Formats: sequence, C-alpha cells, structure tokens
Amino acid sequence: MDKKTIALVGNPNSGKTTFFNMLTGANQYVGNWPGVTVEKKVGTFTHNRIEYDVVDLPGCYSLGAFSEDELVARDYILSDDADVIVNVIDASNIERNLYLTTQLLEMGKKVVIALNMVDEAKRRDISFDLDALSRALGAPVVPTVASKEIGKDALIEAAIAAMDEDKEPVNPVAYTDAVEHHIEHLHALLEERALPYPADWTAIKIIEGDADIAQKLHDMRVDEDVLQGVDNFRRYHGSDSFELDVVDSRYAFAHRVAEQAVVRPEQEVVTLSDKVDRVFTNKYLGIPVFALIMLVVFQLTFAVGQDLLGGVAVEIIEGLGGGIEAFLELIHAPAWFIAFMNDGAVNGVGAVIEFVPLIAVLYLLLGLLEDSGYMARAAYVWDDLMRRFGLQGKAFISMIIGFGCTVPGIMSTRTMDNRKDRMITLLITPFISCGAKLPIYLVFIAAFFPSYGGLVLFLLYAFGIFVALVMAKVFNQTMFRGESSYFIMEMPPYRIPTVKNVLRNMWDNVSGFIKKAGTIIFLVITLLWVLAVLPTSVEPYSEFSLLGRIGAFLAPIFRPAGFGTWQEAVALFAGIPAKEAVVGTLGMLYAGQYLEEGMILVDAIRQHFTPLTALSYMTMVLLYTPCAATLAIVAKETKSARWPVFMALYTFAIGWLVAVIVYQVGSLFIG
Repeated sequence: MDKKTIALVGNPNSGKTTFFNMLTGANQYVGNWPGVTVEKKVGTFTHNRIEYDVVDLPGCYSLGAFSEDELVARDYILSDDADVIVNVIDASNIERNLYLTTQLLEMGKKVVIALNMVDEAKRRDISFDLDALSRALGAPVVPTVASKEIGKDALIEAAIAAMDEDKEPVNPVAYTDAVEHHIEHLHALLEERALPYPADWTAIKIIEGDADIAQKLHDMRVDEDVLQGVDNFRRYHGSDSFELDVVDSRYAFAHRVAEQAVVRPEQEVVTLSDKVDRVFTNKYLGIPVFALIMLVVFQLTFAVGQDLLGGVAVEIIEGLGGGIEAFLELIHAPAWFIAFMNDGAVNGVGAVIEFVPLIAVLYLLLGLLEDSGYMARAAYVWDDLMRRFGLQGKAFISMIIGFGCTVPGIMSTRTMDNRKDRMITLLITPFISCGAKLPIYLVFIAAFFPSYGGLVLFLLYAFGIFVALVMAKVFNQTMFRGESSYFIMEMPPYRIPTVKNVLRNMWDNVSGFIKKAGTIIFLVITLLWVLAVLPTSVEPYSEFSLLGRIGAFLAPIFRPAGFGTWQEAVALFAGIPAKEAVVGTLGMLYAGQYLEEGMILVDAIRQHFTPLTALSYMTMVLLYTPCAATLAIVAKETKSARWPVFMALYTFAIGWLVAVIVYQVGSLFIG
C-alpha cells in the first residue's frame, strides 16, 4: 500500500508553516522542486501506526501564473500526487483567504479547511457557523490554533476521512452567464480527451486568459482539434474581459460565504495588535522604530553572547586544541600532521567556531521577532521607502531573509511578479550582512570597538541596506526600467513566540553554520595551510611560502584601502568560497606566525590593523564578492553564467571603492 500524502496550501502568514512543523516535528527535509529553485519541504508523521507524508507548498495568494511559487503550488496540486489538500485559512481574514480556496475548489480536488488562529478571531469578537461554512464550500472545516496545537487531531482525522471519501468534489463558484456559456462550450471540446488537467478547470483557465496553460497544451501536443478550438477561442475572445469576470465571481463567492458563515461585531474591536501597530507601522515612526529594535538586538547580542558565553567557546576550542595535540604526540603522529591540526584545523576552523555563541544569540533574537509577527510589519513599513528607489516592500523581505543567509534571500525573489523587481532585488541582496560575515565583524569589533560592539554592528548592517538601496536606484534608472509591482501582504497578529519555533529556527541557522565550518571552511583552510608551508626550504607562514607569494601579488590591490599585507589579501580571496573562511585564514596565518609568542587572533589583529583600517576591512567584507554558493544560486535562478560573473565583479568593485573612500577620507581626519 502506497503511503498517503497531505499537501498544505495557504496564504503567507496564515500559519501554514507552523502546521507543517506541528505535524512533522523533526521528521522533515528541505530540497528543491525538480527543475526549479523553489524550496520543497517534506515531512512525515504517524497516526494510528500509519505513516503519512506532508508536503508544505509555497505560500501564495492565488494559483495563477504570476510567480514561480504559484506555478509550483498549482502544478503540484494538479499532479494528483497529494491525496488531500489542507487549505490553511487565517480566521481573522477569512474573506481574503477564501479567494485561494475558490481556486482549489475549481480544481476539483479533495480539500479540508483548517480555520486557523480562531483565538485571534475570538479576540476580535468574530465567530463562525462552521456547518454553514462547510456546506457552502463543500468541504470539512476544522477550527485550529496551530501555534498551540489546538485542533491537530481533529484536522488529521478530517484529512484521513477525506482521503477515503468517494464523493466527487463539486465547484461551488457561480460565474456570469457569458462565462458559464463558454465553460460549457469548451468543456464539450475538452471532455474525454487526453488532457494533463481536469477539463472543467482547463476551460476556466482558457476563459481567464491563462497563457501558461494554453502554452502547456501546445507543448504537450494534445489532440489537434483541442488545440485548434483553444486557439480559435483565444483569437475571437482574447480581447474580452472574461478574466475580470472570473476573478469577480471568485471574490463574490468568497463574500457570500463570509456573510453566511461569519458573525462580526457591529463595531470592530480594537485589539492590542491594532494599538501596537499604530506605532510600529506608523508612516513616520515605522522605520525609526525598526532601526531602534535592530539596535537593541545587536546590543543584546554582544551583552549576552560575548560577556556571558563568548569566553566559554574560546576555552572549549583551546582545550580541544591542547587535547588533540597531546593525543597526537602520544601516538607519535608526524610533526607535519600535528602542525596542520594545530595551525590549520584548530586555529583556522576554531577561530570561526568561537563565534557560535554570539551567532546563536543573534538568531535567537531574530527568531523571536519573526515568531512574534513583527518582521512582516518591517517589510510593510519599508514599502514606501523602497518605492522611492524603484522597488517594493516584498524586496525588503528578501533582505530580511538575507540577514540569515544570502542564498535563501536570493531564492525568495522568485515570489516577485515581474522580472525587473526580481532581478534588481537579486543583484542587491549580497550587500545585506549575512550570518557568514558576522564572525569577521566580531573579531574586528572585539579587537578595536568592544565597548561599542552593538552600535558598530548595527551601523554595518544599516550601511549594507543603504548601499543596496542606492544600487537599486542605479539599476532602476539604467539596466532595468519599468514600473514596480504592487505589494500585497497579510499582517499576522502579534503572538507570544513559541519556544519550539524559535529554538528550531536558531538551531537550523547555527547547525548550518557549524556544518559549513566543518566542510567548506575546513577544505579551504587545508588548501591554504599546504600553500603556507610549501616549499619546505622556506619558513612556514612567511611571505616566501607559496601562499605568501600569491598574497604578495594581490596585496597592492588593497593598499589604497589601508590593508596591504599579503595575509589580509589572501584572507579576502579565501572568503569567496565561504565568507567565514576570512576569519579561519587569518586565524591560521597569524597563529602560525605568532605561535611561539602565544598570541590569539584578536591580539594579532591589533598588531596588523588600526581602528581605521579595521573599519575599511569590515566595509570591504560587507560589500565585496559574495560567496560561491550565492554565485551558484544566481546562475541557477537566472539560467545564465553572465549574471553571477557580473555580480562577482561589480560587488568587488563597489567594495573596493567604498573601502578606499573610508580609509582615504578617514586618514584626512586622523592623519
């Protein structure tokens, strides 16, 4: 017997991902849908000793063909790979959420409605006639609160029951007479043909003017009579406004259902969320409040991460290094291998791992903001400013995601409705400080600005956003002209963050960081260590080693920016495979150079840099060429080698130029 599959679909911020985590727990994996870069989440759960698969489809407001997310969700639902569709609806915004539901019902699929966040609706004095709602939709409705696991068992039972039900789903949406007439005509043409999709749904999409479906029918070489009939309809009726008729019919149906099944108070209840939003989403206060919140986050990161936890990580790394060295000497390991483990693995990779506590604290705080519902407001309040630079608020969502890692930040641009917005956002996202750059900032801040760590970190993040916006304006006026699309987003209610969700988010980011340190960074450090100790006829870690000669060749490029030693040049280029390798490389090279003096990395940094050159170096790290994984995902997203090459070169040029300006202007005031 094949394993049954449940697919989750819903609007962004409807609680769909919370449902997925609630059902599957740790039994989940993330990949990509075949042929596209859209993230694919799949998990499993066991109920009554039977295992079920759960597929978390991308969050979307409709199932049109406007973005890759929508296409992936639509194609999966139509594929019949799922035995039942669980449509997660925000109970406090039910009418707007029902538009997506109407499109699911049009597909003739088995649907179960998870009426989520009923607790928030109750706070607004909104109640529901669940029987009337179920009858109107022709689907079972289960009230839930996913964040508290309320309704979990009832939803699972309803989904399993729907799988086994023989009743054929019926589309309850009533269209205009003209649309109904054309549906009948096209249905007669399409029925009993070898079509990839249901005949009624295909007819609706053709009438709606969906060019993607018409093209797929041609690509799949369906019956010639069908293709001729579809082409004739599009030729004779293509200029008619049937698309608006279909859309209006869906909204009218959603409105009627809401009127029948939803009981609202005569006067809208003002909740605590509404009162808080008067400040947090205020036209004038929104961005300053966001800046203040982020400043507090960075200050707390240093106060908690460095003062309480930072020393623990250092002691662990030092203890581990001493233990490894003692063990290797005990088993009489070769001297070169002991040197590699000390200088390369421990001092190189360990220099990165030492900053795990601070990174964990930062992701914990960002997770609290995300789970509370605030980050959705951040995107909203930035929308007006983003438009002044030729983008829209959805682009800021990609930037926020980029705080964690640039790769998913770039992947999130697929949700944008037009190529112009997507390409500009894709090209500017690398300027956002990701988690991989954080250890580099932290080591320089620890060396020169320990008393102002949070402020310096905040200014680096803010400057990255500023440069991104400036470049967005440049691209908007040069390479990508045209209007931005509109920004539509549901505001989730403020919630008390759940410990499970926040810790899961923190662990996902920290474990990914540690995994990268143990793989990519270790490989980079290994290669650089070999170059640093060869040839054997010269002093290891010296400028006469192979690595020293390479660095000496590159160093003049960076002298105008104030950091012209070969170690600093090599470290920057080592950061292209993975940004964390910058710290690992400096840790290895300086540890090798000052090993007999017992100097740690921060002390070595103070020997080679000044506060001004440290700022210049951090600015270069902030802006220069993104990591190899980012360039690879850009190539995959754009299906071109030209764009990652352009990104690598233009970001390097901007990073170098700004670093030179910082150093040269700073020298005028200091010197």
